[in-house]
Amino acid sequence: MGAGPAALCIVAELVQQGLQVQALASHAPDQPWPNTYGIWAEEVESLGMASLLGHRWSNTVSYFGNGVDLEGMTPVQHHFDYGLFDQSALQSALLLKCAGVNWRLETAKEIRFLGAHTEVVCNSGNIFQARVVIDAIGHKSPFIRRPNHGPVAQQAAYGVVGRFSSPPVDSRQFVLMDFRPDHLSKAELKEPPSFLYAMDFGEGVFFVEETSLACAPPLSWSNLKERLYARLSNRGIEIQEVLHEEHCLFPMNLPLPDRNQSLLAFGGSASMVHPASGYMVGALLRRAPTLAKQLAEAIAIEPALDSEILAKKGWQVLWTNELVQRHRLYQFGLERLMSFDEARLRSFFATFFRLPREDWSGFLANTLPLSRLVIVMLRLFAMSPWKVRIGMLFGASKAKEI
Repeated sequence: MGAGPAALCIVAELVQQGLQVQALASHAPDQPWPNTYGIWAEEVESLGMASLLGHRWSNTVSYFGNGVDLEGMTPVQHHFDYGLFDQSALQSALLLKCAGVNWRLETAKEIRFLGAHTEVVCNSGNIFQARVVIDAIGHKSPFIRRPNHGPVAQQAAYGVVGRFSSPPVDSRQFVLMDFRPDHLSKAELKEPPSFLYAMDFGEGVFFVEETSLACAPPLSWSNLKERLYARLSNRGIEIQEVLHEEHCLFPMNLPLPDRNQSLLAFGGSASMVHPASGYMVGALLRRAPTLAKQLAEAIAIEPALDSEILAKKGWQVLWTNELVQRHRLYQFGLERLMSFDEARLRSFFATFFRLPREDWSGFLANTLPLSRLVIVMLRLFAMSPWKVRIGMLFGASKAKEI
């Protein structure tokens, strides 16, 4: 169920395994995706999909500020290529792998588990049966059971693709995080922080986006828009032409689903958003083949397996014990970061990107083995200024006292 990036990724791999797939979606699978999807070039190269990048930058930087450079005017050089997918090319490539799938424009209203198979009852009155159903609707799916751990922090962003009175970033440059606070008043410095994510698309077109890493409740798009315009205005930059507006809002610390349920999930429905970075597309492309292969092998070995057992086998490979433990570590880290004020957060990231590149990039991509992840987090703690260490250990209450 679904027709976004997560749905297309898993449908494509199920088809490659020779399984019969029926897809249900509220909109056509070739409807253009509204948002941009970034990924580190090395990650997409390992997937053999670098040709699907619409843009790629070698000049990748961030601005944080530290004890010497208080305003963060000197950029941190990442020396690591970053890219944006060509959404149309990625979508077309996945749809090509989905060849032969029957896409039905339907909206599910009820799911019934009947032992050997599962029924999906749609608003239209149509009923579809399957050996196993995979929910790839997204994080707002009403069908996936998950525990309630309180308010869910969300990443929010407001962005503009357009033309400007002067370049907001250097030529052929990508800015991952610009935390420079020179446009903020003392009162604004006490508010939940946000940063600029920006890039040069060439031919006088730039993308600028004001982003809140995670906040509960989330910062509003109107607030982020005001911050973006204030940031640009402080640098004497005006937006002369808006070619596209982007609005992003998704959960960062959504609890993992109940992995004993008979409904399988993938993508946002399965809490696959990286709790520390907000990235997901790389994980979709890496983990879809494994899940599809597991389902295909289970059906081939025991053709009579019922929906409940098939779903459990899917959950076991989608969320292994190692992945669950890594997810918990990331959620713990995010909880601590959400307690940091603007200055402490800048100090944290300035330290984070002093880690060896293979460590920070693996951290952001969620490709570090659990043992390595623990070592990296301990190394980061040891490298950090003492105020950041206090925040890492005790969170909001202690961090604000010291």
